[in-house]
Amino acid sequence: MKIALIQTNPIIGDFARNQATIAARIEEARVAGCELAILPELALSGYPPLDLLERPAFLADHQRALAELTTTTRGIGVICGAITPHRDLATGKPLHNSAILFADGEILFTAHKRLLPTYDVFDESRYFEPARESTTFPFRGLRLGITICEDLWNDPDLFFPRRLYGCDPIADLFADPAGRPELLINIAASPFQMGKPKLRQTIFENICRKYQVPLLYVNQSGGQDSLLFDGNSLALDQEGNEIGHGAAFGEEMIIIDTTAAPCQPTPQVDETGTLLTALTMGTRDYVHKCGFKKGVLGLSGGIDSALTAVITARALGPENVLGVALPSPYTSQASIDDARQLAVTLGIDFEIVPISGVFAAHKETLGPLFGDRPEDVTEQNIQARIRGNLLMALSNKFGHLLLSTGNKSEMAVGYCTLYGDMSGGLAVISDVPKGLVYELARHINREEEIIPWNTIDRAPSAELAPDQLDQDDLPPYEILDQIVFAYLEEHRSYDEIIEMGFAANAVADIIRRIRINEYKRKQAPMGLKVTSKAFGLGRRYPTAHNYREEG
Repeated sequence: MKIALIQTNPIIGDFARNQATIAARIEEARVAGCELAILPELALSGYPPLDLLERPAFLADHQRALAELTTTTRGIGVICGAITPHRDLATGKPLHNSAILFADGEILFTAHKRLLPTYDVFDESRYFEPARESTTFPFRGLRLGITICEDLWNDPDLFFPRRLYGCDPIADLFADPAGRPELLINIAASPFQMGKPKLRQTIFENICRKYQVPLLYVNQSGGQDSLLFDGNSLALDQEGNEIGHGAAFGEEMIIIDTTAAPCQPTPQVDETGTLLTALTMGTRDYVHKCGFKKGVLGLSGGIDSALTAVITARALGPENVLGVALPSPYTSQASIDDARQLAVTLGIDFEIVPISGVFAAHKETLGPLFGDRPEDVTEQNIQARIRGNLLMALSNKFGHLLLSTGNKSEMAVGYCTLYGDMSGGLAVISDVPKGLVYELARHINREEEIIPWNTIDRAPSAELAPDQLDQDDLPPYEILDQIVFAYLEEHRSYDEIIEMGFAANAVADIIRRIRINEYKRKQAPMGLKVTSKAFGLGRRYPTAHNYREEG
């Protein structure tokens, strides 16, 4: 059978746009001679719609769009992710997360999602009722096993440390020999994180070989708030060999034939380049989906702001980016020169707005209250907040979205200033550890100098005090990043991290800082999620608590 795999980049709740995009792609597939077109999970509404699912008007608009799509489609079968009502009005959640198969104005079959994830960024059981069984459906000579995203991720033979669900929808599909599926289909809205595309393909290959069945996987693409969806739709034969592969981080329709021979496997893309593409897509989609066209950011001459500037220029176009240097009394000339050089190389607008006078006015105003107390972190934070205030003024005046530039290492330990360098509408690299920031910068410079090498080679400094270096206040980043990773992403204890070879006082200090700075992260701008555990939506810790495990 000739089948179109259509990965779309929806805007949540923009039913007219999403429906028009879907209809146009279905027509392309029909004209190309396809008998079936497959779309991602919740393709009409976009994923995840969250508490919009509690709005009756949202659900009514979804149903109108779905009805129009199903009744006007002719000459081709379609599997589309959609919201459907749970028919038992007495008990359970009111909705299903469903895959609807329709053709020639008629809904032929509906499969509901069985495994509703509630870990990390997911909270599907808040809204949806799970299906109780898995069934197949014959369509044009092929018996289809239609599943939705998580349903494919609970095979007991997989290498997860703990199975999260008591049932395996895929095994259930194959339990009845008479109803055994001849083609396994999975529609998904599976968010990206580093290493996940490779893991996902390995899981799917194993399932194909285990059940001797071909698999078609269609994934959403695009950025949605902090989540990045990578597309990477897949078609595999019964031995797990690739017969088709969708684009990474883009909308695309690929046409495959279920009888086709294996194709050349998609070349492995390096992780660093993939991450850069993901951050660029996420920035572009967040800015545009929120109604902005241009961005503004502070250009300090440091590596974090340099990387953010490169990503923003690639995402929005250099003509739509304003970089602003805001030198204080402690800013070196090298930093200003590096910021200017970067702006010229990227082709973005560049302005210098000195803050020394404003800083002096603050100190004069506060002098009678401060008295003879020595300068400390207070004066450093004043400078950061002046910068944040001025950048927000530019954002307000010109309608640019302010991009903040802090990295994950700083966010973890609170090495950032609330209402200062944390100001902004999107934190582009807030889930990127400092070591990976350097790796990305070197990747960007692999063919020519984009980020000044002086920015990369200089010891990092906030330049808020004389001769200040980050490592005056923090452990070396190569140590900090490993401890943060072990504690946040691997959930290792204080004792376990020490057993890895790290000094007890350093481990205790970093865990303490992570704990006491939760209040800052709760007020931080949204960041793009690229690791297994980002601050924000997927990490739910109380701000006021007194649980300590740092020895």
